[in-house]
Amino acid sequence: MLRNISKLMATALAILAFALTSSAAKAQSFTGNYPVLETQVKAGVGGTIKGANQNFCLVLTDDGGFGRLHSGTATLEGFDGGSLTGGEFYVIGNNIFVNFVVGSSTGEASGLVIFAPANASKGAIGTGILGLTGGVPSSGLATFGVKNGC
Repeated sequence: MLRNISKLMATALAILAFALTSSAAKAQSFTGNYPVLETQVKAGVGGTIKGANQNFCLVLTDDGGFGRLHSGTATLEGFDGGSLTGGEFYVIGNNIFVNFVVGSSTGEASGLVIFAPANASKGAIGTGILGLTGGVPSSGLATFGVKNGC
């Protein structure tokens, strides 16, 4: 009986040691900055206003602060000549969702959202959609560059 318990303990320790070792396949952090090129911009309720291409820098701090393993604060640099702060992001499954509240000089609030595929094992973000809601809505294709490429 004692010999069986010893074998069981040895096996359990080996499994535990394997589970705790680091692996290249484990999730990476999304902390860093990502260049974003917004193209194919259309605005207005009917999407009849063609917008210009825009470059931004999305800065993420991945600290799990919003209840998901990969979540945290976000800043969008280069928005309207400055930085849009106070954003938050969540990685859910294989997607990243980033949202900001955007104020205006008239007191109207709108939202800016980014939705794109995300690869947690590489900390990479794929091509997705950037949309501005409220006021004059707009949307465009958001192409992300390499992490820490801003």
